[in-house]
Amino acid sequence: MKRLLLPLAAALVVGCATTPPADCGCNPCACKPCECKPSACKSGACKPCECAPNTLSAAEKAEGWQLLWDGSTTANWVGEKEGFKAFPKKGWEMKDGVLTVLPRARITPEGKWEKLPDDQCRGGGGSIVTVKKYRDFMFKCDFRLTKAANSGIKYFYDEKINGGTTLEYQILDGAHPDATKGVDGNRRVASLYDMMPSHADKLLKPLGEWNTAMVVSKGTHVEHWLNGVKVLEFERGGKAFMDAFAKSKYASPKINQNGRWGLTPEGRIHIQDHSDSTVSYRNIKIREL
Repeated sequence: MKRLLLPLAAALVVGCATTPPADCGCNPCACKPCECKPSACKSGACKPCECAPNTLSAAEKAEGWQLLWDGSTTANWVGEKEGFKAFPKKGWEMKDGVLTVLPRARITPEGKWEKLPDDQCRGGGGSIVTVKKYRDFMFKCDFRLTKAANSGIKYFYDEKINGGTTLEYQILDGAHPDATKGVDGNRRVASLYDMMPSHADKLLKPLGEWNTAMVVSKGTHVEHWLNGVKVLEFERGGKAFMDAFAKSKYASPKINQNGRWGLTPEGRIHIQDHSDSTVSYRNIKIREL
């Protein structure tokens, strides 16, 4: 795993500066360029700045970042089950600037899949995808897990190609039974699902805390980042990628229908409803390269 590399460092920093200038006082303007709102003043000095979620700083705007979710509306996203024409009518909750996928089932303490009783079932809305397709991009979001939660960020998604299967940044708590499947941990958090492991479990924050996932894709080169650390990189179509693909479930002719799985030049961003999990998202943003 490699630490942040220049020149991407400025673009990848999670949140904003934690310490405002010494002369900041209680003047919010002095906390720029983060455009943070300083906390209550003590002894004439600001406490650490805290950025409002689902917003872009001046620096991010200058770099070309765009919000994919503003914290309250459904713009930019449509649902698979809605025929890609509208946002799901159920199964996704928007509350206090947090987007949460709700379950229709749960994983029992014994690791079994169990359908929720009707009076507890709030899920079933299906996965959501961006309206727009992307080719070269940096995608970033915060995610918050619950016990045995499972979701994923899929990219280069095209519902008309290979049954809608595509590359996936795994979002997963280790208590989910899927964590022990696959090869060498390639179904654990931040991995290229069922293909290439990230070995990033130690970077994952405790349940209930926010983590930051990022996917960088430029040409054939792809990187997975977790909490500011690059945990995986590969070349789509390269030897390591193709070797991993050959051992994955995607190699089946029933899935790899066009013979070019994972090589689609552009596609949507897809956030998965795994049906058995509660996972929250915020600060969903993208920068086209």
